Amino acid sequence: MSVNSSSTAAALSLIADDMLGMDAVIAERLKSDVPLVSQVSQYIVAAGGKRLRPALLLLMCGALGYRGAQRFNLAAVVEFIHTATLLHDDVVDESTLRRGRATANEAFGNPASVLVGDFLYSRAFQMMVDAGSMRVMQTLAEATNVIAEGEVLQLMNMHDASLSEDGYLRVIRSKTAKLFEASARLAALLAGSSPQVEQSCADYGQALGTAFQVIDDVLDYDGAVLEMGKNLGDDLREGKATLPLIIAMQRGSEAERNVIKEAIESGGTGQIDSVIAIVQKTGALQATRQAAATEAQRALDALQTLPQNPYSEALRNLASQLLERRS
Repeated sequence: MSVNSSSTAAALSLIADDMLGMDAVIAERLKSDVPLVSQVSQYIVAAGGKRLRPALLLLMCGALGYRGAQRFNLAAVVEFIHTATLLHDDVVDESTLRRGRATANEAFGNPASVLVGDFLYSRAFQMMVDAGSMRVMQTLAEATNVIAEGEVLQLMNMHDASLSEDGYLRVIRSKTAKLFEASARLAALLAGSSPQVEQSCADYGQALGTAFQVIDDVLDYDGAVLEMGKNLGDDLREGKATLPLIIAMQRGSEAERNVIKEAIESGGTGQIDSVIAIVQKTGALQATRQAAATEAQRALDALQTLPQNPYSEALRNLASQLLERRS
């Protein structure tokens, strides 16, 4: 998440040693006697990325004063689950580019990507048992199930120009925000926090994850390939009715609605310039950013029950400066 770079850098500097601890766990648990498993796993993990979900878990652990070694293990679990979803998503979406380089399915083929995604899921479940907590296992099991439901929902909604704003939010709260929510909740469970604090952490994670995805959908019509590491208009090519398109159809003329409707239903990018022009003309990008701002404020409100320290301040900065994200 490249929100304001200084706020992100400051937040990550607080957990730099923790991230190294997580990396050591990841390196150890990626080992497999099957060479292709290690090869594909290391390819996608080495691609870097924002690693925002494990960073959220580690920052929340810091805010709540938990310094036990299980934070490294569960941060790695969260990253494995996220990586598995990326492997499967790119196959489903037929994506060829992620983070500025070829996707794993482009480099190794669809079968290898799907099966290595399965390996990462199953390895994550092996690792979560190490925490010795039924609540931890319950949280992660529920999260992976909801994420899978969200992926199926999104598949069902492909090329559906009638998708409502509520339907869109249901998908992203399942598919994207759920793992943010689980990451924050896990920190509270590790810290032995009260039910109230645990719920506040979960609320923060869900709101932050929702805002993050909403802004990501803005960038598909207001970004550059070099900045984003993906192709402009990818969502449209995949037939995804994201919030900028939903709002543009609500606000546009009948002719403009028909242009967007046809583009979503056909999954073609031949009209991408016209679609972008309509999205910008109708103010849909500003309205979508405002929707993200509402979620960011919800995240800030949730932090009020947490202790005041540099970690909670970093979490506050991540939420308040989210809207400056450009990639």
